[in-house]
Amino acid sequence: MPKKPTRPCRYPGCPNLTTEGSYCPEHTRLVNQQYEKQREIADPYRKKFYGSRRWQNLRKIVLNRDPVCAICGVKPATDVDHVDGDRDNNDPANLQGLCHECHSRKTAKQDGRWGKF
Repeated sequence: MPKKPTRPCRYPGCPNLTTEGSYCPEHTRLVNQQYEKQREIADPYRKKFYGSRRWQNLRKIVLNRDPVCAICGVKPATDVDHVDGDRDNNDPANLQGLCHECHSRKTAKQDGRWGKF
């Protein structure tokens, strides 16, 4: 089976070649760390709350209640979505289980392509 062609790493000034993704392994880690740092600075609430035991338990309850995506009705629910878009309203009636694709599509439409964190 033929191998994938190598291409230059997209990180500015990097001379390395890569066959997987856009960046060489060294810069993949660096770019991911920078991205996570930017998200944390933009929204420290996200990491603090969504990593909490309270949210994890609430998430399990919603995914057990809604095992199938509420939008497409075909794929299994993997993400928990706030129906009204208000992330401070964590009432179980305001939460629904969605597949990852439908959740990403809804979030992009609602927030303007992930403009808000």
